[in-house]
Amino acid sequence: MPVRIGRHLRCTLVRTREADHPLRALWRRYDAYRGRFVAAVAMSTLNKVADVVPELLIGAAVDVVVRGDNSFVGEVLGVDSRFAQLGWLAVINVVVWVVESLSQYVADVLWRGLAQGVEHDLRVEAYDHVQHLDLGWHETRPAGSTLATLNDDVNQLERFLDVGAPAILQTTLNVLLVGGVFAAASGQLLVLAFLPIPLIVVGSLVFQRRLEPLYARVRTAVADLSGTLSANLSGIATIKAFTAEDRERDRVSAVSQAYREANTAAIRSSAAFVPLVRMAILGGFTCTLLLGGWATLRGELEVGLYSVLVFMTQRLLWPLTDVAEVLDLYQRGRASASRILGLLEIPVTVPAGTATLARPVRGRIELRDVRAGYGDGPDVLHGLDLVVPAGETHAIVGATGSGKSSLLRLVLRFDDPRSGQVLFDGEDVRSLDWDSLRGSMGYVAQDVFMFAGSIADNIAYGRPGATREQVRAAAEAAAALDFIEALPDGLDTWVGERGVTLSGGQRQRLALARALLRDPAVLVLDEATSAVDNETEAAIQRSLKQATARCSAIVVAHRLSTVRHAHRIWVLDAGRIVESGTHDELVARDGAYAALWRVQTGEPVGR
Repeated sequence: MPVRIGRHLRCTLVRTREADHPLRALWRRYDAYRGRFVAAVAMSTLNKVADVVPELLIGAAVDVVVRGDNSFVGEVLGVDSRFAQLGWLAVINVVVWVVESLSQYVADVLWRGLAQGVEHDLRVEAYDHVQHLDLGWHETRPAGSTLATLNDDVNQLERFLDVGAPAILQTTLNVLLVGGVFAAASGQLLVLAFLPIPLIVVGSLVFQRRLEPLYARVRTAVADLSGTLSANLSGIATIKAFTAEDRERDRVSAVSQAYREANTAAIRSSAAFVPLVRMAILGGFTCTLLLGGWATLRGELEVGLYSVLVFMTQRLLWPLTDVAEVLDLYQRGRASASRILGLLEIPVTVPAGTATLARPVRGRIELRDVRAGYGDGPDVLHGLDLVVPAGETHAIVGATGSGKSSLLRLVLRFDDPRSGQVLFDGEDVRSLDWDSLRGSMGYVAQDVFMFAGSIADNIAYGRPGATREQVRAAAEAAAALDFIEALPDGLDTWVGERGVTLSGGQRQRLALARALLRDPAVLVLDEATSAVDNETEAAIQRSLKQATARCSAIVVAHRLSTVRHAHRIWVLDAGRIVESGTHDELVARDGAYAALWRVQTGEPVGR
């Protein structure tokens, strides 16, 4: 099935009915794979038929040796010589083995291709859906838990489709084919040989109900373990700095022990099923061996047919010893499918609009009576009214927790306001598609993220088609070119994951270059120079003055010296705008801004 990248959900699952049957939901979801599934079932069926025929040939060979010219083979083929009859059986056996081998190969390719295809499509669809979930969802969910669903759960489902589903089909076919042979030979032996099967089926259902919650616990435990490991590896520097290695080892050990115990409980219940199946098999095999043998001695059953039934009983019942393993795979696959589909059912609360901005984009931003907050918590922003005219640079300042970052999240539409409007060139941002909204913006976060790759790749991330000259010009505009050229490979220098090989100031300059390369209509800077020294900050400010001459800019800053030349400065306090004006106007007003300015410049607070 072609991957529906960009579609959040190709279909809406019926929660009340299909939520209890995740594998059925997958069947309905990935209808494009049904043809491959049917072909795989057909090849497996052919393979199982060819797999059963050798037992029939053994019985026929025994019949030839015992009955001679009157054998079943002789009558069917019209061949009198027992040597010729055995020769024909050998030829048929070769053909059967060739068919069995070829059908097994084709079936394996089809089943594995099916499993890999569903695994790939489901992982990409789930990842794409996760990308479109709002930022608040990501912030409240451990990244390791999401990673466990996208990776481990998808792998568990793939294993079931690759191994478990074919095993279930093979076992079912085996029962039907062998049952047909028994029915043709002896009704009494059919009943006795098949007597263990209802017991095994009932036992399987009982164990399935017992295993389902156990494997749900396993999937939860592995998500917790993955989340803990992911978080600890991300914070390894903090762990080392606080000599917390032993404490974190013990914490990982506790989470791993919980996973181990959950698995042990599931395995113990699953493993207990095998001895019970063996006892049931023993009963069926003993009945066939004794009763069939007695019937043969009384002349009621041909020796060759008795041989077939003895072999068939083994063929019928022994594969049922794998029911426990298949059940294990089924429960793991079902639990994983439930988690994956549950992730896909999470609604996208900040969906893209359909409107586009008129070109060229002017870059006017307006907030009208905006209230906003996180989740079910109280309002963080209270009735904000703010206008950034096109081409102007406006700064947002205030104490920590005043709502500066929350305001930027609304402008970038990481969140939507609870009431009021955020307008971009007069259009409500909720009505705009992502290309018009975020595609017209350049963003530099306080916590800069770098991808594993070259410096050039990281700068060109927001504009993949940029030329080498454009990348270089953006680096120069961000005052990053000097340190880049000092590196061994310049723009081709490899940056480690999250940019750990670079200093904080270097990462900020690269992020600024990445934003400037987009030539945005609106430049959004969240503490973009907080990690650079005064000299570098001055260089960046000179570059920004040139860059913002062509665009609007919204700058959040704690360091007021970086925004003193802004066209207007908005001062937030507890989610409300308490002052606005130019730097000189606000200092002269001697209010909240002036107090902040005196604190940062070392002047006495009171005068």
